[in-house]
Amino acid sequence: QVQLVESGGGLVQAGGSLRLSCAASGSTFSINAIGWYRQAPGKLRDSVAIIKRGNITKYADSVKGRFTISRDNAKNTVYLQMNSLKFEDTAVYYCYADITQTFRRDDYWGQGTQVTVSS
Repeated sequence: QVQLVESGGGLVQAGGSLRLSCAASGSTFSINAIGWYRQAPGKLRDSVAIIKRGNITKYADSVKGRFTISRDNAKNTVYLQMNSLKFEDTAVYYCYADITQTFRRDDYWGQGTQVTVSS
């Protein structure tokens, strides 16, 4: 019932910046947590940044100080501002949400957006 749509990926030079957006749409729902995972070729999908109720945030150690997650509740949208990008940040970035809808709690995933950082 809920769909997550990401945007903002692309190609950027090392040291540059990108901002990812993820918009959630569907019937009335509540977001328990929403954020971003990433997966590079041959590697596992890992958590990057999550924002929970009360605007509590959690970042992977590898992105602390460089990435900032924020949300616009009125637009049901979460953002990931990525600064000082490194080659190692290259991956497909997936929006993730833990959502409760009509008393049912489920995980939702976006289709992914490619972020490529050139060295």
